Amino acid sequence: MAARWTLSLLLSACLFWPACLALTPPAELPQPHNLPPSLGSNSSDGSLSLDLPMALRVFSVDYNHVQAPFEIVLWIMLASLAKLGFHWSGRVPAVVPESCLLIMVGLLVGGVIYGVRHSAPPTLSADAFFLFLLPPIVLDAGYFLPGKLFFENLGTILWYAVLGTLWNMLGIGLSLYGVCLLAPSSLGDISLLHCLLFGSLIAAVDPVAVLSVFQEMHVNDQLHILVFGESLLNDAVTVVLYKLFESFLRLPSVSGLDVLLGGCRVLVVGLGGLFIGLFFGLVAALTSRFTSRAQVIAPLFVFLYSYLSYLTSEMLHLSGIMAIVTCAVTMKQYVEANVSERSKTSIQYFLKMWSSVSETLIFVFLGVSTIQDVHMWSWPFVCSTLLLCLIWRATGVLLLTAVVNKLRRNTVTFRDQFIIAYGGLRGAICFSLVFLIDDFPKKRLFITTTIVVILFTVFVQGMTIKPLVELLDVKRKKRALPTVSEEIHSRLIDHLLAGIEDVVGYWGQHYWKDKFEQFNKKYLRRFLIREDHQAPSSILRVYQELERRDQRGDEEAPPLVDPRSHSRPLLPEEMDSIRRILSRNLQNFNNKQTPAYSRHTLHQDATMDRTRKPLHRHRSLGERYTFNTQVPYCPQREDGEFSGSRRGRAGLSRSHTVTTKTQVCSMSPRPVLQDSSVPAATSQTRGLVDPKSSAVRKEQISPHHQAPDGRTPKKQLSFVLESEKQQ
Repeated sequence: MAARWTLSLLLSACLFWPACLALTPPAELPQPHNLPPSLGSNSSDGSLSLDLPMALRVFSVDYNHVQAPFEIVLWIMLASLAKLGFHWSGRVPAVVPESCLLIMVGLLVGGVIYGVRHSAPPTLSADAFFLFLLPPIVLDAGYFLPGKLFFENLGTILWYAVLGTLWNMLGIGLSLYGVCLLAPSSLGDISLLHCLLFGSLIAAVDPVAVLSVFQEMHVNDQLHILVFGESLLNDAVTVVLYKLFESFLRLPSVSGLDVLLGGCRVLVVGLGGLFIGLFFGLVAALTSRFTSRAQVIAPLFVFLYSYLSYLTSEMLHLSGIMAIVTCAVTMKQYVEANVSERSKTSIQYFLKMWSSVSETLIFVFLGVSTIQDVHMWSWPFVCSTLLLCLIWRATGVLLLTAVVNKLRRNTVTFRDQFIIAYGGLRGAICFSLVFLIDDFPKKRLFITTTIVVILFTVFVQGMTIKPLVELLDVKRKKRALPTVSEEIHSRLIDHLLAGIEDVVGYWGQHYWKDKFEQFNKKYLRRFLIREDHQAPSSILRVYQELERRDQRGDEEAPPLVDPRSHSRPLLPEEMDSIRRILSRNLQNFNNKQTPAYSRHTLHQDATMDRTRKPLHRHRSLGERYTFNTQVPYCPQREDGEFSGSRRGRAGLSRSHTVTTKTQVCSMSPRPVLQDSSVPAATSQTRGLVDPKSSAVRKEQISPHHQAPDGRTPKKQLSFVLESEKQQ
């Protein structure tokens, strides 16, 4: 393991040394002695003279021409090699989260840069983070979001994301203002609005850090979607609140009307991002319908429309995170129904690769940016912030869960509540927002405190949350992919619950889900999906989706392990014992004289007929009525009441059961077709059967199948085990 880490660090240093030279300002770079004279220069008399090179150069270096892309490629290569070395480091990934190792690599690189240049290393700008690194991560999370789980728990997620963020922001901000009042000598120049502004950014739970930890633990689906959904929507609320308090700080005074307008602005920003994402998602789905003749560029529209929705929202000062998540969730099912399998694979792997590179760069730059000269330390403020973040997060989760559990059928257990409270990791969101604060005397203190909170949550909480999950025995996620039977039964239960809610007049989530499915099938799918790609039934769509997952080899699916691979071969005496047990049990089962019947017919009289009847396929209600009905012929009712009753039974719906009793007249019987699946129950119905046909049926029985004394012939059972076949 040490050799692997040494090799990784050597490769990183080899790539990093040109980056150090690249980050050096051009004025400090050594100038070569044989630089060619300028092609155009001013002479002493002011006239323009043209100086030509004395000879043709065979080799030359022009680093300034490729400086920006060269540095970007070097940083990406450095982060990728660090990630590769982490996964080849033996048992380290099982103990330390990936985010911690990447931050450590960033700290090492930042220390090297500081030692070489004797100045602070470059920091990750807020514009670069919000415009280039954050969108791929959010797009990947929204596109592969488990829609059923998310919308089933949407109320709880919004409860945590909106009210929980407000609770943490107000609690931390007001408490820190009280700490500042208790220490007026060092913290007296921090106002209430500054404390609320800092509380709004420090309450941001980073989805990057949460995803990197929870995906490694494979917790149960409900816990994962609650934590992930809350962190995803929490960022949108945090950014809106941050911008709101930033606007308040720029006003000369804040009145009650400003607070009311600020609340309206929060709603406008959130809903505006939602509608923009919905619009671009539908446009992307409609565009993918016409890509049948150019499937190569079909995946490109997924990235372009998603990124365009994010940029449009940022341009209009709306929530870009809400826009890109809504766009991804909206267009996924329609885009995947229109594009080919290769395009789906391209979309999946490009999104995963793009988001993974962005996450790696974010954590590396978090470590690099920690090595700064702008730090300001205050023990009361830093320690109070760290303690208040834990206290207000825990109390908020407990109080909000106590309320929401009264409205949920599947309550959130105390163990899950502890993991939700303990999993509130901070990351690059609050780190990028703190650098956007306008300059004031205590801005460096805010930066230092934010870095300390991030390092504590990522290292301490991130490294100890996995042992806590195992210690508390938190329910883990089912690793196997669902089968077609499980999916069908799940949809059947949802359909049944929707019908129950409709009957009792309760408009619950299943009722609205069923209404949306009907609207989606009737309008949206017909308009947004090509006709040749419309699946004829929902069962076929489920099967196709599961088949795609199986072919794609999702990360959630565990490798198939043959349970017989580790078992020893059976001995001959063991195989003989198994054969004897199976022969005896199956022979006893074959000797049973249990008559075959269905719930629609009566038992046969075992004393009258001891022969076993063969099992037949059970016909549907309409087929039984058409082919198995024997009634006396009544001409005056043939076209009247009887035909009306037959039409009434043929029109039975799924939610009604109609039992009709038909009165018939006692006239001459009329021969009709008889269904062999339902045996005769009375002697009167036996008389209606032609005796010649029964005689012919008896003659058709082969003598080989006849047994003496009317007994059922015994079958000779033989077994060939798989181990014997291999021999």
